[in-house]
Amino acid sequence: MTNEVTSAPAFERVRHPFKARHLQLLSREQISPGFLRLTLVGELRDFASAGFDDHFKLILPQSGLDKPLLPQLVDGKPMVDGPRPTMRDYTPLRWTTNTLTVDFALHDHGPATEWARTAAMGSWVGAAGPRGSLVIRKDFDWYWMLADASGLPAVERALAELPASAQVTVRLAVPEADRRALPSQAQVDLQWVDALTDTAEALALPEGSGFVWAAGEHSDMAALRKIALAKGASPKRMRIAAYWKHGEAAHHAELADQE
Repeated sequence: MTNEVTSAPAFERVRHPFKARHLQLLSREQISPGFLRLTLVGELRDFASAGFDDHFKLILPQSGLDKPLLPQLVDGKPMVDGPRPTMRDYTPLRWTTNTLTVDFALHDHGPATEWARTAAMGSWVGAAGPRGSLVIRKDFDWYWMLADASGLPAVERALAELPASAQVTVRLAVPEADRRALPSQAQVDLQWVDALTDTAEALALPEGSGFVWAAGEHSDMAALRKIALAKGASPKRMRIAAYWKHGEAAHHAELADQE
């Protein structure tokens, strides 16, 4: 079975002007054993994020500095005038004109997670981007969303933004202690699972026009993409990303355009 093909593009790519800013830690909430929810405060009136799985660069202060040196565009590329800071990708969960809320998965081990755990209130950090968004159409007949804990913030935001008419199959491989309610007006079939690939093998591709979205560990995402394609999912209506990879730091790779 294959998806019904329509002429309308599955998504739109939107570019945003480059912007890097200083923010301060306003609050920290332990929402589950494996997740911290941090609120950052600063000037965010021009913050732009049109896609639920956008990511911005969290920039930690360089050694000896209270505030990080921020990147500036040089010949179209972000450059830092000084030592390169530690930077990690995070999903903007929600924001106002002066606050930005971000979830940190504590299953990760590294300097950004340690900062999230231990930074004093008022500590400075940098945020650059998002530089662009991939805006997925909200009128598909169905959606698949599959993720591990690293993709949970994007799924939470997607479910909050999808319309009531959306039919969404969600499968999440998240430790039991971190499973929580994910509010949505959409029609959601949500199951918490142990293995994404086994779950994908058991799913039947629905009739009509749909979109497959997935995020998680690199090898799992590569396997999941093969499974979805074998079931007849269209590679043009698919966004599968590796948010991390065993043995690597700061890994992020898009798999959706690879055959």
